[in-house]
Amino acid sequence: EERHVLMADHLPSGLLEACVVVGASGDKLKNVYQVIPISKYILSLDPEVLQVHVPPFVTKENADESGVPRTFSQVQCRRSFIKKKERPVVAPSGPGGAGSSEGATVTEDVSVPKDIDLMALPQLCFPGGLQVTNEPKEERFHFLVFTDVFGNQTHGVVVQCCRPFQEGSVFYQNGHWSSTRTTKLYTAYAICVISKHPYYNALKDCLSCLLVQVKEFAAKLSLVPIPPPGQLHVVFSLRPLMIILPSREDKEHPAVDLDLHLPFLCFRSKQILQIITGILMEQRVVFFSADWARLTLVAECFMLYIHPLHWQHPYVPILSAQMLDFVMAPTAFLMGCHLNHFEEVAAETDDLILINIDDGTVSSSCSETVDLPDVPFASAECFTKRRKGLQLQYDLEVCHQGAGTDVNEMRMLRRQWQQNLNWEIQKVTLELIVNMFRDVSGHLNYEHRVFNSEEFLKTRELADQPFYKKVLETHIFHSFLKDRLNREMDAFTRMEVNTLSETQNRPFSFAMSLFVFFHTAFKIPPKPVKIFKLPEFPPPMVHHHVQNYYGELIILLGKAIFCVPPENSTLLARYFYLRGFMNTLCSKRLDALSDFQNLYKTDIEIFPTDLVKALVDSLQKDERSQADRRPELKRLIFKVKTDNEMVLVQADNHVKKFQLPKTHMLQEDFVKRIQESGIVKDVATIHRLFEALTVGQQKQIDPEVFRVFYTFWKETEVEAQDVHLPAEVIEHLDNNECVYKLSCSVKTNQGVGKIAMTQKRLFLLTDGRPGFIEITKFKDLKEVKISFAPFLLLRIPSLKIKCSLRKEVFEANLKSACDLWNLMVREMWAGRTMADDHKDPQYMQQALTNVLLMDAVVGCLQTQKAVFAASKLAYFDRVKHEVPMMVPKTTSETLKHKINPSLDLPAPQTVHVLHYTPGQLSYSEVDGDGNPKLWCALSGGRVVVFDAASWSMQQNCIQVGSSQLNCMLGLDQDQVWIGSQDSIIYIIDTCSMSCNKQLTEHRHEVMDFALEESDKMSQTYSCSADGTVILWDLSTLKVKKQFQLTCDRLMSIQLFNGTLWYCKDGIVELRKNGTPHRKMTLPEDLQNMPTEFSSLILFLERGQLWTSCSDSDELCLWHCKDLTKPFLRVQLQNCTGVNCMIKVKNQIWVGCSGPSPDQCRRSGKIYIVDTESHSVEKELMAHTDSVQALCSAEGRYVLSGSACQDGKIAIWKVE
Repeated sequence: EERHVLMADHLPSGLLEACVVVGASGDKLKNVYQVIPISKYILSLDPEVLQVHVPPFVTKENADESGVPRTFSQVQCRRSFIKKKERPVVAPSGPGGAGSSEGATVTEDVSVPKDIDLMALPQLCFPGGLQVTNEPKEERFHFLVFTDVFGNQTHGVVVQCCRPFQEGSVFYQNGHWSSTRTTKLYTAYAICVISKHPYYNALKDCLSCLLVQVKEFAAKLSLVPIPPPGQLHVVFSLRPLMIILPSREDKEHPAVDLDLHLPFLCFRSKQILQIITGILMEQRVVFFSADWARLTLVAECFMLYIHPLHWQHPYVPILSAQMLDFVMAPTAFLMGCHLNHFEEVAAETDDLILINIDDGTVSSSCSETVDLPDVPFASAECFTKRRKGLQLQYDLEVCHQGAGTDVNEMRMLRRQWQQNLNWEIQKVTLELIVNMFRDVSGHLNYEHRVFNSEEFLKTRELADQPFYKKVLETHIFHSFLKDRLNREMDAFTRMEVNTLSETQNRPFSFAMSLFVFFHTAFKIPPKPVKIFKLPEFPPPMVHHHVQNYYGELIILLGKAIFCVPPENSTLLARYFYLRGFMNTLCSKRLDALSDFQNLYKTDIEIFPTDLVKALVDSLQKDERSQADRRPELKRLIFKVKTDNEMVLVQADNHVKKFQLPKTHMLQEDFVKRIQESGIVKDVATIHRLFEALTVGQQKQIDPEVFRVFYTFWKETEVEAQDVHLPAEVIEHLDNNECVYKLSCSVKTNQGVGKIAMTQKRLFLLTDGRPGFIEITKFKDLKEVKISFAPFLLLRIPSLKIKCSLRKEVFEANLKSACDLWNLMVREMWAGRTMADDHKDPQYMQQALTNVLLMDAVVGCLQTQKAVFAASKLAYFDRVKHEVPMMVPKTTSETLKHKINPSLDLPAPQTVHVLHYTPGQLSYSEVDGDGNPKLWCALSGGRVVVFDAASWSMQQNCIQVGSSQLNCMLGLDQDQVWIGSQDSIIYIIDTCSMSCNKQLTEHRHEVMDFALEESDKMSQTYSCSADGTVILWDLSTLKVKKQFQLTCDRLMSIQLFNGTLWYCKDGIVELRKNGTPHRKMTLPEDLQNMPTEFSSLILFLERGQLWTSCSDSDELCLWHCKDLTKPFLRVQLQNCTGVNCMIKVKNQIWVGCSGPSPDQCRRSGKIYIVDTESHSVEKELMAHTDSVQALCSAEGRYVLSGSACQDGKIAIWKVE
């Protein structure tokens, strides 16, 4: 029984949660004539719950012995919620009536879901009251939203139907019974369909088709499954209509099944923006309308408009007359009232935002205007412009079409139009939210989960700051920050990335650059939708009919799966998901697990983890034995059990605002505080800053020193932002060149003016009429020194700067600032020199950061030792003099560029794998930019992607598990396979840049891939350290062949001319069936060393096999026909071991470890060996740590990645 309850807890809710009938009881209707005269009147009655219908509808006697629930519900086995109610149950007559006779007393089981409040439901079904009238009223619908204490929502659709009663009946009057014909009276009853999902239009259509008893109607709806997130919609027939259940766009989005343009028909752009502002600022908001249906629909539209932000407070879109005191609540809320109560509500409470939907007005309870800050100007302008481009009138779309005769076809056309319009509106409102909060991520510290709100505010326009000051303090924004810090790849992030232009390249958070928005997102059409039609409903109260229905549904899904081509894995995943749930309901647990296992290879994003765990836990003994005989199920069960045994680490979900420290800081705490402040991330730089601020004193930072330093730093930022250069000066500067330091007005040998420093040069900004006199570019500097000129009894210091392009020496009388400027210019000069020598622009950015930190240290300390303290930060100038790092000419000529994949991280990380994917000649904007890409695997499962056309970072973090990544393989230009130490092969979609597929067949860490391509087919081999080799069918991702090799640790596999070779303590050639054919062992002189083969290359054109060892300084050359011993060895000078090796044209590039020039640590070398002469052509001083990875970019470039002491990627030219 416990197992069955567990299963019920994890089964997803279907379309129906409950169906409730509400109206006046029979006794109250009998008494109507005793309290009112027979005349024209309206009488109000108290509505009551008359019937409650909830799943399961198949009785226990008809269920099988397993007791597994037979319909979708999360309450099916919770008998503790059943209430025995003995009372009169009145069954309304007419369409939709149930079968009880009026006034009959029965005892019924009412299994009520715990989150449905039956006490309040009658009032909400009749928010305007239940009346008895002498005239019939038309059928009316309205919509409800219930929210529990955890913020979970349930949705209701209500139809009010009118029916006559007491016509010609016998009743008691004036002390005696009378059978006189009476006046015809009418009352209403309501049917409320409650669902966990916001299917407003679908449930409204369902209620419009209600022609049978309510219980049978509810039982049919309970058979309808909910489509998983994605582009598969579910359709079912309730004669005469076809009902569509749209799926959610993704896991983060709710289903959208309402007309999102309704507020656009009611309000102008200004009012829509005011309402959104009120919601974002968590005001007390009340909607009003004379139509109850509009209240919920319009409120729900605004909830979708602010997505992915979420309303965090009480949300009651419909208040009945008895609930009006809710608006007295002191907290933020969003509620809805009938328009008749407008004056009453406005008079009761101050500071309400009153929204009249019918008139399209927004006011406050204090005045006719709203005292709220305006939406940021640029965001509002963009929204208004977008809104004008929307076509909101369906009649204008179809005025050229003829009249249709098929009602379902006409409804389908209208629905398609609405679906496209909803898509456009969601993009418009999402763009509004993105434009408002686009720069938030630039002020987050992800490591310490800190948001620097003050600095974010400073970057906003002055007129926009009142808006942000209020919004930044809300719960809504706080929750939004959590998602940003968790790096959620949601709709906000995707649009932010897609519409972000190149910004000014600054080493840290100085003035925000202006963005130019490229609205590519609006050119992307909605994804095509696939429809899955459910079978015709069976008699829903009979067990075997329901089981046959589920069986038919499983067969239909199987046929759909068979018809879908393997490359359409996204659609396949949706069918597998639905069939898995159907199999679960039919107690076919092994089949269900098999379907869910297929999600690993189609779309892991919709994998139902909790349900799969429950299925595994509920397996019977015989089922478990069967599962052990099916490899894919055995793997899945093993993974579920392993995951259950793992200690769950509570996700860190807090968000802190940056605050200045209040206690003394040791070095470790100081590093954290500086990183939180956003000043600099690099740990080594912060350590130097700590030394600078603690010169000559105890090694801890006083909070007051920190405050002064931080304040001076921020003031310097503001000063830099306030430097306004005239146009005639700007024209001498390059694009993105900015002034970071400006001296006071000083005398120079070029006249009086201010010395300005940019990231590229020094120039004199002359006084009077501002003019530009270039002093020198840092790359052209020849000498910097301080000289002293005698003046009376004093020696006045001046700074002399010699430029290699000019004979005249520039001299400036900088007085007390001379020492600091000398330090700063030298550091920039040294940084420029290193950047040029190593072709690494980041050195220049680091030098600029060092210079600005020096300036802040001097401004903070204000002592005689201040300049000496600042000198601790002169890192590049010290390196230049202490350890001259001359780059050899050969290295400099071959090196093209260097890039840093750890740019956004506190410290460099090892580059474990590099992989290049070529560009695509034909591509659409949906598919990405089509440029070639460089994929880089760092520590901890982090993947960074560079655009290989510009070498700019495109994705700074695609998280692929949490273990080290060992290998990569690009397939068909739309997939990258990544092998991990956690034994999983992760598959990244190169269009969405997300990992949505996993191959879990390996049991140990995945070490290597080998791709076999031919005209007929392509297939891939993968190997793991335990010796398992798997051959994959690339279209279906199924295992074509698997064999086990006997070895201690399999390092790599390679495919040459259809033959597999694998590398371990020896190198083995395999036959097609996986059996060893030939084997080669380490040369005799290496067998006694603790070494192993690190890589091999087969050069088929020459019949040669090249091998290397991890602890040897030579390459071995073997004849393919004679593997007994190498016929030649190539010595690598100053090499301590080979880590990687690739063949490029007629060259072998060898990545090695070697001693550094100071002999204190390792360096990274690359040897280029000619395959004809068997000699080393070039020896490249590649990195300051060992070379860990090599890859070729179409034979034009070779890319090398190094270990964490360096952590850079070098790009080399191939001759």
